[in-house]
Amino acid sequence: MGRHAAQPAGEDAPSPPDVSGVTPHVTRHDLSFTGSAGEYFRLWIVNVALTLVTLGVYLPWARVRTRQYFYGHTWLDGQNFEYRANPAALLRGYLLVGALFGLYSYASQRELYWLALPLIVLYVALYPWLVWRSLRFQAANTVHRGLNFSFHGTAGDSYVAYGAANVAASVAGIFALPWAWFMQRQYQVKGLGYGQARGHFRGDVAPFYIIGLTSLGLSLAGGIVALLLGGLVAGAWSALSGDLRSGADLEDLFGSTTFWIFAGVAYVSFLLLYTVAWQYVRGATMRYVLNNAELGGVVRTGATFSPWGLVWLSVTNSLAQAVTLGLATPWAAVRRARFILGGVHVRTITDLDHFRGQAQQPGSALGEAASELLDIQVGF
Repeated sequence: MGRHAAQPAGEDAPSPPDVSGVTPHVTRHDLSFTGSAGEYFRLWIVNVALTLVTLGVYLPWARVRTRQYFYGHTWLDGQNFEYRANPAALLRGYLLVGALFGLYSYASQRELYWLALPLIVLYVALYPWLVWRSLRFQAANTVHRGLNFSFHGTAGDSYVAYGAANVAASVAGIFALPWAWFMQRQYQVKGLGYGQARGHFRGDVAPFYIIGLTSLGLSLAGGIVALLLGGLVAGAWSALSGDLRSGADLEDLFGSTTFWIFAGVAYVSFLLLYTVAWQYVRGATMRYVLNNAELGGVVRTGATFSPWGLVWLSVTNSLAQAVTLGLATPWAAVRRARFILGGVHVRTITDLDHFRGQAQQPGSALGEAASELLDIQVGF
């Protein structure tokens, strides 16, 4: 899928920065995405059909084909990325995780709490380990220039970033949530490797709190607007229809059409608000991390896309998918990839062909299967 450049003999690592007093030459490479909605739609519809026909057995192959499409159409310095995961290995992980999830669902429906509760405890205890395994699997199966990425973070550090930090965020809410975001992104970037170069994160926690406070302010203001909008629409309906009479009791209120119009408008408004706030957090966090990540001291990433542009794109994508009953999903995915990757670049003071490294074993696919089936957002 990709065009692989030969590695120069004797090069064990990227060339170190020039410290002789001469300013090193910095080269900028912009990422690009060449996929199309029509082309991806054909792949997507086949994946959906085969997954349904095989009762989900084809799902690992569908996931791999999808990632191969998006990786293969992502270009950096004249070379595209590759995704080399083995669907059969993923299938084994899917079956194991799916069986445990099915057992939990059965126990919950039958009120077998002696079985359901231990499964919940098991999931919570294994969550950081699953994230760690998923990051290792994703990195080892991501290839550029014939050289795969790697992940060197430890399971212990994952229990800090995805265990202790998540517990703190659950207890302290907005006071600890930005710190959890920071710990998780720092863990991901510092653990990343390409060849013998290692990742480094130059950011700190303060901007994550600014992002969190901005999202909180947006949520509070939007919540007030949602309630006012629901009240205005319901009030207009009541005035025009005479649905509520003066002196109506509480039972009449909750059983009236006016109340349900108010509840419906407020509910839809809150869903839209949640999408806006969460997409802002994702976009702003992604941009900050990309602007503060580097590899081996010689390669730095950067991002120029607007978080608010990503918010608008996500909202319109969601509306298009809802109106088309999901048929616009391929168009939305390609549109999002083109927007994000079109605003990402890499600056380097060494040729990208100078990276070397030993082949990284992909390891167990269990963590990757769990992250897919249980919607664990590792944000790689």
